[in-house]
Amino acid sequence: MNVLNETAVIWSAECRRTVSSARAVVLLGLYSLISLAVLLVGALLRAWIQQMAEQAGGVLAPSEQMPTLVVVVFYLSILFLPLYVALMGFDQLSGEVGPRSIRYLTVRARRSSVLLGKFLAQTTILLGLVLALDLILCVYAWLSTPGFGFGTFFLNLLRFWAGTMVFSLAFLALTTLCSSFTSTPAVSLVFNFIFILLSFCIWLAGLWFGREEGHPLESIRYLSPMNYCTKLLDPEPLQFGGSALAYVVFALLFLGGAYTALRTRDL
Repeated sequence: MNVLNETAVIWSAECRRTVSSARAVVLLGLYSLISLAVLLVGALLRAWIQQMAEQAGGVLAPSEQMPTLVVVVFYLSILFLPLYVALMGFDQLSGEVGPRSIRYLTVRARRSSVLLGKFLAQTTILLGLVLALDLILCVYAWLSTPGFGFGTFFLNLLRFWAGTMVFSLAFLALTTLCSSFTSTPAVSLVFNFIFILLSFCIWLAGLWFGREEGHPLESIRYLSPMNYCTKLLDPEPLQFGGSALAYVVFALLFLGGAYTALRTRDL
């Protein structure tokens, strides 16, 4: 079999295994509860602000394109998304490297096919889970916003889904990298969390130094994938395209590191 056929077989098998496990359902429920909690808290705050505005003689009208609350929930929810991705795929390779069961795959398929097949399987599951959450946000916007028509609904659903996916792929590739150079799932998960927290710290440090114009350490924020998330819903195609390109570059770098680690280690 060539590389594409090997990758397709592994991708199909991994998709069936992941869907049949309870982890995907549990994590979807967890992520949904987090998003719902943020949405409810935001709704309560908006209702309180609306009441105060009416008492003052003014009315806060929602946007006809997308409620501010939904945009806030979107950005707050993607802050939890790297942790969700790590919990979903931390053992995709290390879970088989430890007990040596990966040897049964590597004698029948190339290591690159094993890596890509498992990564694509996780990507496929993530596509469905993220679409379900983005659909809920857009349904809420449709029900709560006057003038939120059919065309606007699908346009914003596409924007939310595209933005969430390019963001997720970089962290999914990071999870693959952490799982490729460790031998136990627990260690892989710890390393994954460390790199995620490090990414947050680098981003926040760059923003902190950026308070002073021309500070030489301001540029360190560009080394963090988190730095590019603020443009994911930008209506300007070039702004979104720049962020999407940055996440593709991060994903390719992480996958390249994962392939190098898997190719050189003794399985």
